[in-house]
Amino acid sequence: MTEQATHPASDHIDLADAKRRIKAIFIGSVGNLVEWYDFYAYTAFALYFAPAFFPGNDPVVQQLNVAVVFAATFLMRPLGGWFFGYLADHFGRRISLTLSVVFMCFGSLIIALTPTYATIGFAAPVILALARIIEGLSLGGEYGASATYLSEVADPKHRGFYSSFQYVTLIGGQLTAIIVLLLLQKVFLTPEELKAWGWRIPFAIGAMLAIVAAVMRRGLHETEAFEEAKKVVKPTGSITNLLRYPRELLLVVGLTAGGTAAFYTFTTYMQTFVKLSVGLTEDQTTLVIFGTLIFATILQPIYGAISDKIGRKPLLIFFGVAGTLATVPLLMTLKETKSPFIAFILICAAWLFVAGYTSINAVVKAELFPTNVRALGVGLPYAITVSIFGGTAPAIALYFKSIGHEDWFYFYLSGIICLSLIIYSTMRDTKHASAMHRHE
Repeated sequence: MTEQATHPASDHIDLADAKRRIKAIFIGSVGNLVEWYDFYAYTAFALYFAPAFFPGNDPVVQQLNVAVVFAATFLMRPLGGWFFGYLADHFGRRISLTLSVVFMCFGSLIIALTPTYATIGFAAPVILALARIIEGLSLGGEYGASATYLSEVADPKHRGFYSSFQYVTLIGGQLTAIIVLLLLQKVFLTPEELKAWGWRIPFAIGAMLAIVAAVMRRGLHETEAFEEAKKVVKPTGSITNLLRYPRELLLVVGLTAGGTAAFYTFTTYMQTFVKLSVGLTEDQTTLVIFGTLIFATILQPIYGAISDKIGRKPLLIFFGVAGTLATVPLLMTLKETKSPFIAFILICAAWLFVAGYTSINAVVKAELFPTNVRALGVGLPYAITVSIFGGTAPAIALYFKSIGHEDWFYFYLSGIICLSLIIYSTMRDTKHASAMHRHE
């Protein structure tokens, strides 16, 4: 009788706890979406604003300059990973998440207001690069703090599913940027207006959305794991303390390299690739990329839920094997097609294996580290690896294209994925050997 009488209260507590977790995940994810929208507005509108900052008549050279600035911002991500990771581990996840979105607001606002090369000369691309550096700092901190927060807020049985929403909203940020692009292209502005001044609109929108996200994040509750860790050990978030976990740090680097190169290839670079290499029109390019990103978004929680059932390691190995074997023939076939539909199918095929990494990489890294160094442990080595292999992917691809050997990039990407596959094959499955409960 007593056991039965406790069930309603227990159910009520579980329901209230579930609602609290879902609300926290929603707010954390919305902020993540806004951050990535601001960041991806740069690539979504690159075809329009490149001539404003980089004079010349060769579109490949202009896009290469845009890609170099894109890559340069990634050099600041390790600094952002360290700074915001320190804040998250020392003062709490909420403070770090709120401040990172404020940084993104400033970066977007600067781009929206920067005069063109015709007006201020060389200062224009310099200011553009400075704005992107600020955004790079922001994203360098956003990833580690967001991955840590979502992983700690989720209940243990569904951690893979809930943490997958980091990439749902990450890709959602790019989708939002494309929606804004479509509205401006098809409804509000002419192509001439977009190239003249309309490209500033998405950055102004991003700055305003970032302010809203910052206000929402101020109301987030701190994670129980962080509060419990403060009772066990004094918060430090220091690199010295982090270096006590060299194996975990190297694992983050190894498991990230191939995944981040593939991710930035099939998101950021694909828009340029299908336009310049496949030869689709601007409208076709936008629609194809939009459709493939919707497909990728749907895959994230599905794969995340699968990882809660079978573990994280099988999905990572699936990505590694398929990515190593299929990348070269897939990109070669994509380059030769002239059909938007075939291009859509081929990029979706790539996402079938890329999602094996993107859906669970955040939770895998979070499960490697104890609470007191988790945000820094996730964010710093990830940011360094993304700077080397992720942010440089579009620039490397365009460089190979500019010297007439575009296919070299296909083999480069396949090789990087293969290196990560070796790590996936030898690492422990973090679902079954998680450090989430450790507060040392």
